[in-house]
Amino acid sequence: MAELRGADSLFAAAAREELSRRAPLASRLRPRRLDEVVGQRALLAPGAPFRALVETDRLSSAVFFGPPGTGKTTVAGLVAEASKKAFVVLSAVSAGVKEVREVIADAVDRLGAEGRGTILFLDEIHRFSRSQQDGLLHAVEDGSVVLIGATTENPFFSLNAPLLSRSTLWRFEPLSREDLAALAARALEVEGAAAEPEAVAAATDLAEGDARGLLTSLEVAIAVARARGRGETVTVTLADVEAARTTRALRHGRDEHYDLISAFIKSIRGSDPDAGVYWLARLLAAGEDPRFIARRLVILASEDVGLADPMGLVVAEAAAAALDRVGLPEAALNLAQAVVHLCLAPKSNRAAQALWAAQADVEHRPAGPPRPELRDAHYAGAAQLGHGAGYRYPHDEPSGYVATNYLPDELAGTRYYHPSQHGREAALGARLRALRGEDDSTSEAQ
Repeated sequence: MAELRGADSLFAAAAREELSRRAPLASRLRPRRLDEVVGQRALLAPGAPFRALVETDRLSSAVFFGPPGTGKTTVAGLVAEASKKAFVVLSAVSAGVKEVREVIADAVDRLGAEGRGTILFLDEIHRFSRSQQDGLLHAVEDGSVVLIGATTENPFFSLNAPLLSRSTLWRFEPLSREDLAALAARALEVEGAAAEPEAVAAATDLAEGDARGLLTSLEVAIAVARARGRGETVTVTLADVEAARTTRALRHGRDEHYDLISAFIKSIRGSDPDAGVYWLARLLAAGEDPRFIARRLVILASEDVGLADPMGLVVAEAAAAALDRVGLPEAALNLAQAVVHLCLAPKSNRAAQALWAAQADVEHRPAGPPRPELRDAHYAGAAQLGHGAGYRYPHDEPSGYVATNYLPDELAGTRYYHPSQHGREAALGARLRALRGEDDSTSEAQ
């Protein structure tokens, strides 16, 4: 074992030495023409609006939005090469208001002296504060600079509305497995290496749409294989890829938070326990607050399951309580149990619809007072005002029910709650119709 560990150390040292002699693989494979960019066909295919604007040098201020490694910086560089404008690069991580003002001042001077415009590429623009973003507005509005801001955060959350309204939003999608496989083949060719199919598949899966992540992993894997091969034909194995990238970091920005939660809720509403448990695992792996997940389950139990399975709320509330008592990681079991129960429960949103309809009437229709017999009669003088007069106590009736109007007179006869025929709610609907003396044929017609 000691000999093996020593050999591994030698391979690692040799790999580091090999990497140090070369420019990064991602730099060597950086496209020099739009046709060389892998992926983003919706933007870069011949005839696509974005490509047409770039090729005619008419691209206006823009926001490039997408995950890391999808080509935002690369495409910005190709925009610069296709343009006659000056191209200035800043990073919002290190630049401040002073540097931006200097760029804008230089751009104004250049426009006046040379008649030449300026493109300001601002990487990670979401790192700028609201006031820093406001400092760009005037220059963007009067055309002093063409701003290209790159962001991995949803711009509708991270950018000022005025700045966003003055820019065109271009979305960069994660690369598909096919795109990543093509990029891997290109990288292997440049490196003069081969790879087992399982190694390529693992590398593309681990990259999760990130071209830069793929190339970084492959570069290390190739160096490890080359150090191990000692001059033989280099073939990257699955073990080399796993050694190059042993951990998998799940991205979870603000927009991913909302997207994952949306997928989670819609999977449960759609009665898919496999998807529900998967998205639960994704949320927990990404560091989502488990109390937020539990709250969403409690809400869903009433909004989407409702009276079709009243136990759904009990189960969701019990999972939330178990989370506080047990804590993670064990409480993930309680959350999973609640997810599966809610997935397989019959669904009804009729109670929620009743509330929403009533809220709409409260907001938009006259707020009539309670009828006199429904008003509080438990204080001195209430009887003189007629409060409670004529009220019939349901418990005094043999049926336990009194057919009367409990709504304000203005809303008499309004129906907010229309029971579904799903699960337990079907029996509740039958009871409600019996109390009202309605025929069963009216049940689902409403």
